[in-house]
Amino acid sequence: MSASTDDTPATSGPSRMNAARLAAILLPVAILLLAVAGWEAVVHLNEIPPYILPAPSQIAATLVKDWPVLFGSLLVTLRITFLALFAAVVGGVLLAILFAQSRWIELSFFPFAVILQVTPIVAIAPLLLIYLEPGTAVLVCAFLVAFFPILSNTALGLASADHNLRDLFDLYGASRFKQLVYLRLPAALPYFLGGLRIGGGLALIGAIVAEIAAGTAGQGSGLAFRIIESGYRLNIPRMFAALFLISVAGILIFLLFTALSHLLLHRWHESARKREA
Repeated sequence: MSASTDDTPATSGPSRMNAARLAAILLPVAILLLAVAGWEAVVHLNEIPPYILPAPSQIAATLVKDWPVLFGSLLVTLRITFLALFAAVVGGVLLAILFAQSRWIELSFFPFAVILQVTPIVAIAPLLLIYLEPGTAVLVCAFLVAFFPILSNTALGLASADHNLRDLFDLYGASRFKQLVYLRLPAALPYFLGGLRIGGGLALIGAIVAEIAAGTAGQGSGLAFRIIESGYRLNIPRMFAALFLISVAGILIFLLFTALSHLLLHRWHESARKREA
C-alpha cells in the first residue's frame, strides 16, 4: 500500500502537465471552430451577399480555385520578407556589436535608429517609391520595420553580460574579441532571438504595407497587391483568401523562430528550460 501511495504524486505531475498542454491546444482550436461556424451561420441565415461578407466555405473554395495566383503572390511576399529580415539581422547585429565597443558610437548613431523606428512606415513608403524602384522600395520598407527590434534587443543583450564575469575576463587579460565571442555574444543570444521573433512578424507587416503603397501605384504582385486588386473588382472572397494566407504566413514565421529559440536555448538558458515536476 505504501509503495502505491508513494508513486501517485510522481505520476500525477506529468499527467497534469500533459492535460494542461492538451487543453492549451484544444481550447483555442475549439473557440476558432465555433467562431467560423458562427460566421458561416450568420452569412447563410441573413443571406448576406458575398461582395459584402463571404462565408468561410466560399473563402475556402476561392482559395482552392485561385491557388496558383495566390501561391505565386505568397512566394513574392515571403521572398521580400525574408530578404528584408536577413538584411535587418546582419545590419542590426553588426551595428549592435559596434555600439558595444564604443559608448560614443552608440550615443552618436542610436538616435537615428530611433527616428527611423518611430516614423510611420505608411508615410515613408510613398516617398521611397518616388526615389527607388518599386521592388527595392518594398524591400527597404520591410527592412526598416524589422531593423530596430533586432538592433535594440541585441545591443541590450551585449550590455547585459555579467559584470563580474567581465571583470574576470579583464583579470586574465582577455582581449575585447575574446570577451565578445565567449561572454557577450552568448549573453546576448536570448535577447537577439527575442528580437528576431518580433522582427520576423514586423518584416512581413512592412512588406505588406509597402506592397499596398506600390499596388496603389500600379506596381507589385504580392499578396497585398492581390487584396487591392480584389477590392477594385469586388472579388471579396479572394480578398479574404489573401488575408488568410498573410495570417498563416505570420503565424508560421513566429512559430519558426520560436522553435529556433527553443532549439538554441533549451539546454542552458532559464527562459527555455522546462520546469521540473
